[in-house]
Amino acid sequence: MATERLNIKDLAEDDRPRERMMRYGAAQLSDAQLLAILIGSGNHDETAVELMQRVMDACDGDLGRLAKWTLTDFARYKGMGPAKSLTIMAALELGKRRQAATPAPRPTIRSSEDSYKLLYPILCDLPIEEVWVLLLNHAGRLIDKVRVSGGGIDATTADIRIILREAIIRNATSIILAHNHPSGHTRPSEEDRRLTKSLRDAAKLMHIALLDHVIVTDGSYYSFADSGEL
Repeated sequence: MATERLNIKDLAEDDRPRERMMRYGAAQLSDAQLLAILIGSGNHDETAVELMQRVMDACDGDLGRLAKWTLTDFARYKGMGPAKSLTIMAALELGKRRQAATPAPRPTIRSSEDSYKLLYPILCDLPIEEVWVLLLNHAGRLIDKVRVSGGGIDATTADIRIILREAIIRNATSIILAHNHPSGHTRPSEEDRRLTKSLRDAAKLMHIALLDHVIVTDGSYYSFADSGEL
């Protein structure tokens, strides 16, 4: 009696490549599973994972060899039409280009002036207040700069949960809060001080250090750290 071929949807959730990647991250997937995500589906006889495993077996598990394949090579496999084949070829070409690219150096933030110089081009001319956060690693190198919120002409509201979420997602060990004052006055408001204290205390619970809160204007800035308020 013939048995039905296993469909990828019938696999346990942890064995489905998309679900596995969402749960555990791309590093936990095999090459065949990653390629299966690219092509989306297999053929009548094989799931996408099984098809890609056969392709990898033909290359002795060497992605470098697979990168040399042409459309003709892929066409030997049932279900590998031009669209799927070109998707794989494009992904492998991007991988080669990434390997050849020189990564841009990430700036190190050592002072309030470093923060100001980084954020000035973003914040100096805005007509409304915006709140940004600089996410730093343990060495003080910038991981990312993230816009947290934007408000009205005179004020903005920053959600501490959003700030800390961004820090946790990017594995930041320290953060610098920043916002602009379109009025040109650098002195912090009472709301600025309350936000700084609340964020400092909340971040400390997560073992994340709030290093500074910088208020940016066109031509000047105010640093909570330099003023001894942190």
